[in-house]
Amino acid sequence: MDIVIIGLPQSGKTTLFTALTLGKSDASGASGSPTEMHLGAVKVPDQRLDHLGVIYHPRKIVPAEVRYTDLPGPEGMARSQGISGRYRNALQSATAFVIVVRAFHSDAVPHPSGTVDPARDLEAMLGELSFADLEVLERASTRLAEQFNKTKPADRPAMARQKETVDKARAGLENGIPVRRQTFTDSERAILLNYQLLSDKNVIAVFNTDEGADDIRIADLDLDAELTAGVGEVSISARIEAELAMMDAEEADEFRADFGLGEPATSQVIRASYDTLGLVSFLTVGDDEVRAWSVPGGMPAVNAAGVIHTDFTRGFIRAEVIAYDDFHACGSMAQGRKEGLLRSEGKTYPVQDGDIINFLVNT
Repeated sequence: MDIVIIGLPQSGKTTLFTALTLGKSDASGASGSPTEMHLGAVKVPDQRLDHLGVIYHPRKIVPAEVRYTDLPGPEGMARSQGISGRYRNALQSATAFVIVVRAFHSDAVPHPSGTVDPARDLEAMLGELSFADLEVLERASTRLAEQFNKTKPADRPAMARQKETVDKARAGLENGIPVRRQTFTDSERAILLNYQLLSDKNVIAVFNTDEGADDIRIADLDLDAELTAGVGEVSISARIEAELAMMDAEEADEFRADFGLGEPATSQVIRASYDTLGLVSFLTVGDDEVRAWSVPGGMPAVNAAGVIHTDFTRGFIRAEVIAYDDFHACGSMAQGRKEGLLRSEGKTYPVQDGDIINFLVNT
């Protein structure tokens, strides 16, 4: 899962990135440059893997992974360059966006707009994503119209459908509805995939609050419900979390306990990301490797097999499945089979969170 962190200047993007990646990252670009891009990867915490590791003693345990990109803010660039300029490729390849929304107060770090207003800033960032898409779709519609008469008559119906789809998405955006909230047929969705629209991505809003402040909820903000529908939310103090990220784990845990802090920012943001994207983790086990794989919940087993290796989709025979809780209760695959908890499933079986799966394939 690739998540790009975006936000307005002085929102605390890089501070949050430090908190999420535990201060470990690689830089892309000139050192010290305001256009430097930072990359970091985080293992998804999963206690189920620890238990399975004790049972199987594998050579390696491989958690699922989230890759974060801290995209430079517009302070070092022209307006909207972080959305539609040289960094657009990073945005287009993202699985989702984390929008850092400033909710903290600091005389030392004044807000560029003069006041702290989370509703205003979140609306502005969501609007920027839609505005960037409008520019893309307007250019596409004009280009398709110009090409129509130059196209062979036999190819014109397909081009007309393409333009109708582009204009439909553009009209929705003009009415304040992001692409992810618009309704399209499968064929229309296939057309729009070619444009890699930003407002079609899932979004998690991270409200960067003062230490000890109450959580902020999108539902309590005076925002268009259509614009924010489906947007995930987390409230944390990025500054405190970044400081804790630089401590060793035992020291950080003691600090959290002493001051009554909740779970780490990494866990909160990952959980919100999984919930917002509708992801689950299925598990594979063996003497060589115990591993977690992240897929959309309900993905057919044949497609889940293809996540491991594309050849598994073509050679799929069946999936042997046992729920993690059932495996934990009975203690082994053999006992699970004896108790009827280990079952055979076909191609269309919808994968559930915590399924331990052994795929049988023709290779």
